[in-house]
Amino acid sequence: MYFLNNSNKMFFIFILFFSTMIAVSSNSWFGCWIGLEINLLSFIPLISSPLNLLASEAALKYFLTQSIASINFLFMILLKMTLLKNFSMDNFISIMINSSLLMKMGSAPFHFWFPNIVEGLSWLNNFILMTWQKITPMILLSYYFNKNFLYLMIIFNIIIGAIGGLNQTSLRKLMAFSSINNLGWMIFAIMISENLWIFYFSMYSFLISIMCYFFFNLNMFFINQLFINNIAPLIKMNLLINFLSLGGLPPFLGFLPKWIMINFLMSNKFYLMTFLFIMMSLVIIFFYIRIIYSCFLFNYFKMKWLKIYFKNKSLWLMNFLSMTSILGMILSTFLFF
Repeated sequence: MYFLNNSNKMFFIFILFFSTMIAVSSNSWFGCWIGLEINLLSFIPLISSPLNLLASEAALKYFLTQSIASINFLFMILLKMTLLKNFSMDNFISIMINSSLLMKMGSAPFHFWFPNIVEGLSWLNNFILMTWQKITPMILLSYYFNKNFLYLMIIFNIIIGAIGGLNQTSLRKLMAFSSINNLGWMIFAIMISENLWIFYFSMYSFLISIMCYFFFNLNMFFINQLFINNIAPLIKMNLLINFLSLGGLPPFLGFLPKWIMINFLMSNKFYLMTFLFIMMSLVIIFFYIRIIYSCFLFNYFKMKWLKIYFKNKSLWLMNFLSMTSILGMILSTFLFF
């Protein structure tokens, strides 16, 4: 997906960003639905490729699941408009609208399409799917939500995201389950405050962008490639820092938004939710450490014919990202103490 060499891709990526703005800035539910549909129709050409059968299959699966969610969303907003004064149906309509939006963003328990589609996409497409494609449904969810229903969905997200990633060998599926877990944190963040959600989402997007860029440059899709390929020690160290930061281990940068969330949960007496958030974060850190441990353990296994070379620009950018992660860790340490 090289946007600079393909004018069609550039056009669709512009429409993708523009459609999000349409949905978020609309003053009616119907306008929001139109924004979601334009977003869907602009993302499909980006992920489909005639040369890659897995990408074409992923595009078809994505279209079908998003269409089901869109039909459900449209039907419920029309029902809400017709039954404007009927408060007995309000609870049911709010749950159904929330369900369709959760399905659109790949939230548990409507997540079954998400890891399968992620498996067929490139790292750049995965980055868009795991970050930008979650903005519109998340903002729309904050307009009209059923609090008790979302509490249940948050618990599903953090548990399924943590347990689902334990037995994965694919890095793309592992990042998908990590995204589902972080979605639980983000849904709770947007229920508290939009500013908190923007902060959490920007931190998460930054860390995911680093991981996707590294895996894209290293051309890695499975865990065993991390210790079979001859990777430079600096890159391994950077992967370790970013994995731990993404898992939310202090004093790394990824812990800062989670720390703010935990403070809010404790001050508002959400003790069970706090316990679940912390325990599931430990599970995620466990399987991140397991990956990196294998990567460092097999450092002696030098295969000269699999040595990875980088272009000067890529190497410079990767070193810059390493320094950014380390500076973020130092900054967050000062903020804690």
